[in-house]
Amino acid sequence: MMRNEDDLAPILVEKSERSGWARERDTNDMPTNREEVILVDVKDNEIGSMDKITAHVGDGRLHRAFSVFILNDHGQILLQRRAFSKYHCPGLWANSCCSHPQPGEDIEDSAQTRLQEELGINAAISRIGKVLYKVRLPNGLVEHELDHIFVGFYRGNVNPNPIEVSDCKWVDVSTLKNDVSTDTDSYVPWLREVLPVLLQSLPSFPCQKINT
Repeated sequence: MMRNEDDLAPILVEKSERSGWARERDTNDMPTNREEVILVDVKDNEIGSMDKITAHVGDGRLHRAFSVFILNDHGQILLQRRAFSKYHCPGLWANSCCSHPQPGEDIEDSAQTRLQEELGINAAISRIGKVLYKVRLPNGLVEHELDHIFVGFYRGNVNPNPIEVSDCKWVDVSTLKNDVSTDTDSYVPWLREVLPVLLQSLPSFPCQKINT
């Protein structure tokens, strides 16, 4: 993990005000081709766009991303296991959904679209913060992202898209906290960066039985 950056501001965690859950929406008309990323500065100002593979090579280029945590009525977190065909971190467990908004695409719309595309979930979500990190991936690529963190609640069937997801499961928060620190080889590196944002926000969530 590479967290020290001579030319960038230190790790940023910014909690946002929560104004209630966003409305659910029809995502059928949203784009599915996600071959670009939005380049940003450390204050999340857009400075251009780039092919996503190019942005992940060498020292990496800082770009905008999102990570979604879906919880159920018992406060469990939905995890997905990335498809083995993924260009990085194949077969590793990750948060419910994560990706990159495309140029001109609203980031919340993008996150809801990916939930539908990857897991068959149509859920209202709320942004709880963002975190800047730089982590080296097992295959030598670099994730240098300003990651917006969203949370949503869902009850119903999960229908993972096998092109994107090889498996999924619901886990207790306490189990996930322990596993990401003791079984690092099974989880994507960025999960350790985004999970603390969720943990800080748990007391404000309308869950009945969150076991932390």
